Amino acid sequence: MTEFLLAAAGLILFTVAVGLARVLRGPGDADRLMAAQLLGTGGVAALLIVAAATAARGLEDVALGLALLAAFASVAFVNSGAPPERDDTPEAAPK
Repeated sequence: MTEFLLAAAGLILFTVAVGLARVLRGPGDADRLMAAQLLGTGGVAALLIVAAATAARGLEDVALGLALLAAFASVAFVNSGAPPERDDTPEAAPK
């Protein structure tokens, strides 16, 4: 069973490596973000599978950190494309 889990983790890491090519030369920013999400999700999956196969403790924490980084990257991308907020207070109105 350990060999099967490690092979599955290797396959996931292969798909992550293919996604890295999309990050480096993606046609648009949204494509690059989706590939970066693939890197985060695939990395978390591979780490958790390896942790289960080898009974290594501590990899779960690394996987959690990687998942948080991927989520924050998405939030940062969405916030970078949002229009700036308008200030409608009377003091801010042009005279």
